[in-house]
Amino acid sequence: MSGPCIASFITLIGTVSITEDGDGRITGVYLPNDNLPPMEEIETDALREAASQINGYLSGKRRTFDLDIHTGAEGFRARVLEAIVDIPYGETRTYAEVAEVAGSPKAYRAVGTACSTNPLPIIIPCHRVVPSNGGIGQYTGGTSLKRRLLDHEVSDR
Repeated sequence: MSGPCIASFITLIGTVSITEDGDGRITGVYLPNDNLPPMEEIETDALREAASQINGYLSGKRRTFDLDIHTGAEGFRARVLEAIVDIPYGETRTYAEVAEVAGSPKAYRAVGTACSTNPLPIIIPCHRVVPSNGGIGQYTGGTSLKRRLLDHEVSDR
């Protein structure tokens, strides 16, 4: 393949578009109502596999993802995304707890920024990161989708 591409798939939450870098690495997940980047639309094996795994997760048949991903994140942001991947299915962590695991305990606001710019929502489950005040916080796909994902994981345990 020659370069980055995108494909859209129907899932249980609506149309989800997935991008790859041209080398089979998944680089983006765009939830319903996201603005899509301009690129060639091609269904590659990597994109079909990512869609299959997302559908498996949404239908309760999969709890983790096994995909070659690339976030482009560096430094603290990369550490935050790695910490989020390690949050077990059906559990949550606060922004402060993720900041501590990422090595900067006082940087809980920066964790929120890393979550809001997470290029791979669902695959990197930032919906599992919540504020310490007991609410659910914000989410790229909207708070109702975040609540739906959290409820899905708790009910599937």
